[in-house]
Amino acid sequence: MTKQWEPLTDLQWAAISAFFDLQRKRKHELRTIMDAIFWLLRTGCQWRNLPPNFPHWQAVYYYFDRWKKADYFEHINATLNQLDRQQADREPLPSAASIDTQSVKLAPMIGEWRGLDANKKVNGRKRTFVVDTQGRLWVADVDAANRADGSLGKALVVAILWRVGERLEKMFGDQAYNGVFAKELDRWSIDFEKASRPESTQGFVPVAKRWVVERSIAWTNYFRRIVKDYEHTVSSSASWLYLANSQIMLQRIETYCQI
Repeated sequence: MTKQWEPLTDLQWAAISAFFDLQRKRKHELRTIMDAIFWLLRTGCQWRNLPPNFPHWQAVYYYFDRWKKADYFEHINATLNQLDRQQADREPLPSAASIDTQSVKLAPMIGEWRGLDANKKVNGRKRTFVVDTQGRLWVADVDAANRADGSLGKALVVAILWRVGERLEKMFGDQAYNGVFAKELDRWSIDFEKASRPESTQGFVPVAKRWVVERSIAWTNYFRRIVKDYEHTVSSSASWLYLANSQIMLQRIETYCQI
């Protein structure tokens, strides 16, 4: 994974350009707009401080908001996930996935969807990640941090099935999901396997199957826009998570083609 922003290459743009209407004449190239969005994601810059070499920040935000509401970022992310899986000689859709949450602080002066995670002592929001066995993000959701992991996961089961498809046979998660979430999975004939470290161990111990989702959560630290939640809406928060995974997938696509 590269640790700094780089503009989209011709190959990377070709992988996502089909989602955009490129026939219509515009003042700004959509490729430049996507470069600006990925730059914001990597650097954590405020919208109004977007450098002058990019289009005006209001133009970039207009497209971000429009594409977010049309679920473009989620669809692009899913397509890139499938392409990356095929390049790794796997089926396009996964048969197993892992779920976990991350509690992050919320920027001041934002009261919407805010809560206190008493266990982790975090006043902010809780992100739910659903990843495949190699860490690709398939479903992301953001809610108040005081919400229980199991109930958040239960609300996502239909979204998981819609995005991953009928190939899904097993979900991995920790003890927090061994309740209403596991029961909801059972209604759809999906097995739930609790993956947790032995009680006798101390310190950090990689847990089989579950460490993958924890690694995916750790990858968010490479994107300054999402190390903390700065968004007024949870839909924007989730969109940045999809964009972060998409950027990782685009870098892998470039690497595969160079081999």
